[in-house]
Amino acid sequence: MKKLIAVLMVAVMLITAAAGCSAKANENVDSATDSNKADPAAAEKLRIGVVQAQNHPSLDEIRENIIMGLEEQMKDKVEIIYKDAQSDPTNINTIINQFVGDKVDMIIPIATGAAQTALASTKDIPIVFAAVSYPVQAGLVKDLNITDQNITGVSNAIAIEEVFKLSQELTPDVETYGFIYNLGEVNAVTSIERAKKHCDANGLKYVEANITNSSELLQAVQSLTDKVDAIFVPNDNTVAMAMPVLSQESIKAGIPVYAGADSLIKDGGFATVGIDYKSLGRQTADMAVRILNGEKIGENPIEVINQYSNMINMTTLKALGLEIDEEKLKDFQLIY
Repeated sequence: MKKLIAVLMVAVMLITAAAGCSAKANENVDSATDSNKADPAAAEKLRIGVVQAQNHPSLDEIRENIIMGLEEQMKDKVEIIYKDAQSDPTNINTIINQFVGDKVDMIIPIATGAAQTALASTKDIPIVFAAVSYPVQAGLVKDLNITDQNITGVSNAIAIEEVFKLSQELTPDVETYGFIYNLGEVNAVTSIERAKKHCDANGLKYVEANITNSSELLQAVQSLTDKVDAIFVPNDNTVAMAMPVLSQESIKAGIPVYAGADSLIKDGGFATVGIDYKSLGRQTADMAVRILNGEKIGENPIEVINQYSNMINMTTLKALGLEIDEEKLKDFQLIY
């Protein structure tokens, strides 16, 4: 009996000692966890979801400069998650829903459709868009100076009136313009409305050709070549996808193409007062950094791209048989 009691006492002592060690171990784990939480170096990076509506040189340049701007200013504090929707609205929706589900710290949508989808998908995650020409008309904000939701960004609204002034300066005999654009792109529609107002106010005529996808561009330009003296295309992603087709057909017909973006001139258009997409990307990154560092969306109203430049495609100039005074060309960025 005495032996049994002794054995039981030893067992109790061993169990008690084990429990004490276990409690001590748990205490150490909890302390380590608290230490990691308090250690800034152990904190998770801010995750930024960047979604691009489609693959195109202009949008690529914006995205590249957004990412470079973020990485240069935030160093190793951010993790960039980039996704390309490949011109498919369904992909845009899927990508943004993934960002929302993953609870990223910010979404940066590039182009109007992506920005609209982002706003419809979350009211909590900060959204800083790039390359939305007309944020009010797109339903993103009620006023450029009032950002009372979770969205702001940098608009690439083009200087429509300045493009037409440039056209009249370089090709003063133009009386009738052809407008080619996608009715489904709000930025393009709004730009054309401004173009029409300018033409109406200045006694200029215009003829429209609407497209729904880039495969229709050839037929559209061919329908205009015997009716117009020049063609104007706004900041239109559908046109941009097949701009070389437009430039080839217009050169064949001897008609200059004026556009709202430098990429369209690089792809064979004639001239523009265009957007510097590198600057647009950097400007967007600057705004995103301010918000990531603690500023509120409401403190950052919509900005408009702050750098434009006169651009002319010299290869197209030669192909059209046009001549421009050397002194005047000093005011242009020359593209070959």
